[in-house]
Amino acid sequence: MLVLVLLAPVLSFFIVFNTIPTLWLLGLSFYNYSLTSGMPPEFVGFRNFFAILASKNAIWFDLSRTFTFVLCGVTLQTILGGLLGFLFWGSKNMPGRRIALTMLFAPMVLTPVATGTFFRFIYDPTFGILNYIARTGFGAGSIDFLGDPNLAFWAVLAVDCWMWTPFMTLMTLAALGSVPTAELEAAEIDRVPMWRRLPLVIWHHGKFILMLGILLRTIDSFKTLDLIIPMTKGGPGQNTRLVALELNKQAFESFNMGWSSAYAVLLLLISIAMTSVFIFVLNLRRRRESGS
Repeated sequence: MLVLVLLAPVLSFFIVFNTIPTLWLLGLSFYNYSLTSGMPPEFVGFRNFFAILASKNAIWFDLSRTFTFVLCGVTLQTILGGLLGFLFWGSKNMPGRRIALTMLFAPMVLTPVATGTFFRFIYDPTFGILNYIARTGFGAGSIDFLGDPNLAFWAVLAVDCWMWTPFMTLMTLAALGSVPTAELEAAEIDRVPMWRRLPLVIWHHGKFILMLGILLRTIDSFKTLDLIIPMTKGGPGQNTRLVALELNKQAFESFNMGWSSAYAVLLLLISIAMTSVFIFVLNLRRRRESGS
């Protein structure tokens, strides 16, 4: 009984702010409903879903861009975060290590909107610091990072990596902390090179921590929105238009609530499918290891 009493506030919060809105969203996805039409909601069944899936310019282009953004971003963050994690783990006695770690993790506490606004000025072709360095140091002309269709996507991706590489560094340090010292010492006695020793031992003991970090970053990258709005608003053209941005425009600019609800449900199903596959693979590997 005491457990239920203690869990009641959390469960109430979850039901009010998660379960009820999700059910409302699911129900609204079966209606043709626009806040600007003045017409009452009209039940249309799965018509909204069919219209989205049949559109050549909506979900398929956005999904391809989003998956590219997620794949490239999470891969780079994992590699860079792993390298930084190894560096900080191997330099425990380095002077100023705590200050360096604090500075490294600073981007994680900034809001994406503030970060996007900050980097919009850094990328500015006239007053931005990057173009100033390019002009004065290399004699190059101005580069419109956010206005060039070939650069805008990668410029936004670079900012996302700047923000979230520290998270993967933190997960790498957590994985390193789970490695028994005896195994590292045994590998050192066997004269296994450091560049082979750490990845092998860490992957054996800390892979679930690392895979959890990759899963969390994949889910979070899939709904990237507040970084893109202050930087490009989806432009130039549609080069940085991801699924979350299209959903935001349909819901809060066009006020097409039925269509946007169906779009959100499809994205939710995609996220659930990705998470389920990831967890299935994780559990399968765990069962194989426990069985062996």
